[in-house]
Amino acid sequence: MDEKKLTTQAENFSEWYNQLVLRAEMADYAPVRGCMVVRPYGWALWENIQKAFDERFKATGHVNAAFPLLIPQSFMTKEKEHVKGFAPELAVVTHGGGELLEEPLVIRPTSETIIGTMYSKWIQSYRDLPVLINQWGNVVRWEMRTKLFLRTLEFYWQEGHTAHATAEEAQEETLKILDIYADFARNEAAIPVVAGQKSESEKFAGAMVTYSIEAMMGDTKALQSGTSHNLGQNFAKAFDIKFLDENNQLQYCHTTSWGVSTRMVGAIIMTHGDDQGLVLPPRLAPIQVVIVPIFRKEEEKQAVMDVVEKVVKGLPNLRIKVDDRQGVTPGFKFNDWEMKGVPLRIEIGPKDVQNNTLALARRDIPGRDGKSFQPMQGFETYIPEMLVAIQAHMLAKATKFRDDHIFEVENFENFKDVVENKGWAKVWWSDDAVNEAKIKEITKATLRCYAESEGEGVCFYSGRKTNKKVYFARSY
Repeated sequence: MDEKKLTTQAENFSEWYNQLVLRAEMADYAPVRGCMVVRPYGWALWENIQKAFDERFKATGHVNAAFPLLIPQSFMTKEKEHVKGFAPELAVVTHGGGELLEEPLVIRPTSETIIGTMYSKWIQSYRDLPVLINQWGNVVRWEMRTKLFLRTLEFYWQEGHTAHATAEEAQEETLKILDIYADFARNEAAIPVVAGQKSESEKFAGAMVTYSIEAMMGDTKALQSGTSHNLGQNFAKAFDIKFLDENNQLQYCHTTSWGVSTRMVGAIIMTHGDDQGLVLPPRLAPIQVVIVPIFRKEEEKQAVMDVVEKVVKGLPNLRIKVDDRQGVTPGFKFNDWEMKGVPLRIEIGPKDVQNNTLALARRDIPGRDGKSFQPMQGFETYIPEMLVAIQAHMLAKATKFRDDHIFEVENFENFKDVVENKGWAKVWWSDDAVNEAKIKEITKATLRCYAESEGEGVCFYSGRKTNKKVYFARSY
């Protein structure tokens, strides 16, 4: 295989992804198995994701804090479902400063336990509620099968943890965050996620109810891209998070937790990428516009660079890169920035200067169809408008792809064909954990979330009457 050419998605989607993450300089493998180094280009994308989320969280009254990486091991045993869910994934520190520790310390897989402990100290009265705290940090889960961004031993994320006086407030918070996640995915990442409740079998360990946003990747597999959990009073009782209510009665708080991780980077890559490389949504792309100056003779350089400077100064609110590298051809630069998914490329050469035009190439529309010559005049307006159009086109394209690969089926034979060969199955479903486990064993498809439904139907697997519809799919 030519090392300069990506494996195509059709040949091997998984290998296409692995190669692309490395070649686009998003991340690299770390010396520790299952860990990753996020390179500057990948981190810049993550920073833009962080910023978009952070603004949404703060606009809804949440504040940021930081909690420790190390948690006493005994904390992990206080909530039975929680410890059962995370026990196989824990990394444990037994020595510190050359000494055996009295109590081993767990490197946090998630922070419900340490945050619950602190909330029990901070919350005394109904006047202290609600507590709306978010944390940006890293966690460690000892995964056996890893993939850059999608599933690594250590990953970066945000985790929100809130405490409320009533069950109604906690549920409202849980759904509010689900809406924030879905809004971000659609409007920032151009990913048309499906949002809904997880089944009992698939919910977060220790939660009363879990909701998720589910995204369809370019190979039609599902990717859980964010989760919001109503923890009820489970963790409040385990960690003694109580308050005096307005009637001076001692009550347990109702808590929530929710998170989105660097997995979102993988979701963007696999939703939009093509055989030439990344295709990044303009609202999140580290570089929104790349300008490639083209000249062969030294006497052409000044006139070209004057126009380049004019364009840069005329677009002060955009993230722009001028590729003035010496010793590489324009063609090499074009391929390089296509690989890195920059939404819009502007080429400026002597003919463009002479004709008072700009040569534009949209990354979302490959080949000649995405190229055009535009008059220099008015670029301050039409280039930002073109980025808006690119963002909208990416969402529309991904939405059509998703809708074209969701099939409503009524029997198990058709179901198997869909999840093995075509995409997602949307089915009438009567809740049954045993049947859910059988379907997973036979087809490797899992219940992703409940779908909106009206009326009544017959469960495709059990034949029982039901008023629920769900999505099943194979997943990452």
